[in-house]
Parts: sequence; C-alpha cells; structure tokens
Amino acid sequence: MNEPLREAVGQAIGRIPSGLFILTARDDERQTAMLASWVQQVSFEPPMVSVAVGRGRPALALINGSRRFGLCQIPVGDKVLMRRFAKGVDIDEDPFLGMNMVDSTQLDVPIVADGLAYLECEVVHHLDTGADHDLFVGHIVGGGIHDGEPMVHMRKNGFQY
Repeated sequence: MNEPLREAVGQAIGRIPSGLFILTARDDERQTAMLASWVQQVSFEPPMVSVAVGRGRPALALINGSRRFGLCQIPVGDKVLMRRFAKGVDIDEDPFLGMNMVDSTQLDVPIVADGLAYLECEVVHHLDTGADHDLFVGHIVGGGIHDGEPMVHMRKNGFQY
C-alpha cells in the first residue's frame, strides 16, 4: 500500500469508535489484565462478544489455558484504570494489587469493582489471524452494570493504538 493511501486508510480505520475495557484472565494461580479496545458484540442468542488480543500479551496464554476471560468497561473520565493498564502488565506482577475487586458470579475471572459494567465470557472460538492479534469469541455467561456512561475511544491513526 503506498504511503498516501496508507495514511488515508489509517485515518478512516481510526474513526471506528470503540469502548475501552480492562480484559482480565486467570489460569490456575496466574492472573493478568490489559487494556482492550477491540471488543464487539457478535450475537444476540446466545450473547457473544469478540475481543482481539495482541501477540505477545500475557493474557493470550492465560485465556488459551483457562478458556475464559472477563471484560470490565471503563467509565467516562476514569484516568486511574487507563493509566494502570495502558502499558500492559508483566506476567509476574499482580495487576490488581491495591484495587477494589469483586467476585465473579459465574466464572473464576477477576472483576474490577470500579468498572462501569462487566462481562464473564467462556471462549467458544479462537482465531489465529496470522497477523499481529488473535481473535477470541466469548459466550457471555454472566455480567453486571453500574450507573454511568462508558468511555468511547477513537484513534487518530488506525495503524497504532
């Protein structure tokens, strides 16, 4: 793709709005979290969502091992969750140290109490895209909501976060 076309395509992709979520995963004693913006509903019945996870992210291995993940939606104006998870979390550190957490209702996934809403998902499909992200489709088996508005994100360039 030539540079002028790549720039135009990047700007167009960047205008696709997305929510911002903390994706959580636990497998045995290991747990992690990451900022996720590529989340989309894919089905009404049964309710399902898709999420893209970058190659090399610790969450990839934990989701593959446990076959489940959580999504905690970030509310408008919340800078604490954004700062904490934007750069990623090392697999050896506790991503939830000092945070308010709640027990998941259906699956053993970490749920951030300060999130606007949360979903508990069982993986029904994992697609190795052959690109820089893998795609997971999760069947939603639990969730909850708090009052407030969700943070919506648009990027200036669709080729980078």
